This record gives sequence, C-alpha cells and structure tokens, in this order.
Amino acid sequence: MEKILIIGAAGQLGSELTKALVEQYGGEAVIATDINPQAANQFEYCRYEVLDVMDKRSLQQLVQDNQVKQIYHLAAVLSATGEKNPLFAWNLNMESLLYVLELARLEKLDKVYWPSSIAVFGPNTPKQNTPQYCVKEPNTIYGISKQAGERWCEYYFQKYGVDVRSLRYPGLIGYKSLPGGGTTDYAVDIYHKAIAGEHFKCFLKADTLLPMMYMPDAIKATLDLMHAPKENVKVRSSYNLAAVSFSPQEIYECIKAHYPDFTISFEPDFRQQIADSWPDTIDDGPARKDWGWQHAYDLNKMTADILKNLPEFLIHLK
Repeated sequence: MEKILIIGAAGQLGSELTKALVEQYGGEAVIATDINPQAANQFEYCRYEVLDVMDKRSLQQLVQDNQVKQIYHLAAVLSATGEKNPLFAWNLNMESLLYVLELARLEKLDKVYWPSSIAVFGPNTPKQNTPQYCVKEPNTIYGISKQAGERWCEYYFQKYGVDVRSLRYPGLIGYKSLPGGGTTDYAVDIYHKAIAGEHFKCFLKADTLLPMMYMPDAIKATLDLMHAPKENVKVRSSYNLAAVSFSPQEIYECIKAHYPDFTISFEPDFRQQIADSWPDTIDDGPARKDWGWQHAYDLNKMTADILKNLPEFLIHLK
C-alpha cells in the first residue's frame, strides 16, 4: 500500500492535519513522524515513528521501505523562536526542505506539501489586501527561510517536475494543541487564559491587526489544494491564503461576551516588531479562482466553537 508521510506531525498544524488524513485515507496509509518520542501517544490511530528530519538517510530509508508517495513536510522553527537562534532556524528550515525536495525528485513521489507563511512579507509589502505578487523583504529568519523555500519549491517544479504545493498561512488558531512559538500565538493562549479564569498579558499592542485563520479552515485549505487537479495549481511558489483579520482588542472583546470577568493587559515585546512587518489583510484571489478556496469561520463563529470545545479537550489532556 502506498503511504503518506507527515514530518513534524506533533505540531499545531500537524496534529490536526494527520487526523484529517487518517479520516480520509485510513490509518494504515498514514505514517506520522516527529522528533519527539513522547508524541507517540497522540497517534494511537495511525503508525508513529520518531524521525529527525535532518537525518536524511533515515528519511530516505523510511520513504523507500514504505512506498511513500506523498510527503507533508511541516517541521520548522517558527518566527518568535527562530529569532532566539537564527542559524539553527535557518539550517533546520532550509536543509530539511531541500532533503525532502531532492528525495521527491529521486524517488519520483506523487506530491509534496510544504507550508509557507505571511512571514515572507516585510515592512515594504503593501499592508492592505496584500497581493499574491509583491515586494516581500522579510526581516525575520523564519520569513527569510520561507521566502527562500518558496523559490526552491518553484525551482523543483519547473526544473524537475516535482509536484510540490504550498500555502502562505496566516496566524493559525486551534484548541487541540498548545502554542508553538509563533508571533500570532497570543490568539491561541488567550482562550486558555479565559477558560482558566486568569488575567491575560498580551505581547502585542491592542490594535495590532493581523490575518488569522481557524484551524478547521486551514486543514480544509490544505486538503483542497492537495486534491486539486495538477493543471489547476497555477502558483508553484506558495498561494496567499486568508480568512479573517482582527486585533488583540477585538478578540478580547469577543471572548469577554462569553466571559464577562475576563481581563487583559497589553505589554508589547520583541514580537511586536515582527507583527508590525506583516500585512493587515491578505488578497487570496488566486487561491479562490484556481481551486475554489472558501473559508467558513469568522471571529465570532471561531470563538464560540473554541470556547465550547476547549474545556473538554483540556480535561482529556490531563
């Protein structure tokens, strides 16, 4: 049986995407991998292997031994964490992508998925309705690695015919995993604090507008892109992707409607400079035109769903 390999499956995106792939293809078809041995208990519904993506021999052996035909390469050092150790972040983010792309070329894989990010944009990018094609000039190591990665993806498609597909995710918000070190992670942590009855200290200014997306929409977009006919995938660097933009003040007020005693303070740190370099809103017209992308959740609908489901999830987590 041909297999689907997920690298970095224990992360925020990976944990939910793996489950969605298992629901679609069955547990026997999916191999979840992560560098963390303790993550095995998250994947009782499919096979789990400990894998360091920087060990390219082990990666190649896993692909060959299991007739892997699709790879979802999600392992990365995120924006805020990457600024603390930029050389490590560059090496992991870039070398691992090159390992996967070269492996896809040599083994003639059917498809590769690699996520990009709004971090590819920079302070000289248009802030409103940021277009698919524009000046980028990212000023974080995460953004620089994502911009370079986009060029490599398009190169491998054009030169070698590797069917690699990518999305520029906005900030992703979900309740099924803890924050992973990104600049938009405040929008995950804030729900945890509200439910716990704790005061929330936000590391961004109250009016910092950023593009965001609820995890079910992100999973849907990923699978929609991967299922799209090859001829419909016109962008081989990475597609702009959008759902809703909001500020910390707006998400706070939305939560406060459910938790009237919830309090917040704003204490910007180094992540504010990162957020200030990113767009306010994204134009994802090409994704909507080429393969029919549509989002389902706005801020109110997302907040209601998280506050309904997060308490039960936290009970099971214990």
